[in-house]
Amino acid sequence: MQKVKLRVIPRARQNKIDVDGNGVYRIHITAAPVDGAANAAVIKMMAEYFDIPKSQIKIVRGETSRDKIIEIPE
Repeated sequence: MQKVKLRVIPRARQNKIDVDGNGVYRIHITAAPVDGAANAAVIKMMAEYFDIPKSQIKIVRGETSRDKIIEIPE
């Protein structure tokens, strides 16, 4: 499994993914961070980005934080 660092920006105007110079993915999502909606949106976007099933993505650290670490298969 590969670990990926994320920085989540909730309530953005549009959904998009950027990668900064340090290899950290910046995830802009329109969902609000309420009742896990933002985490669900992050998992969905990362699954589409890496072309893998949502069930193979796991949030390892930062469940309630903007800074997260997820695991994806290599």
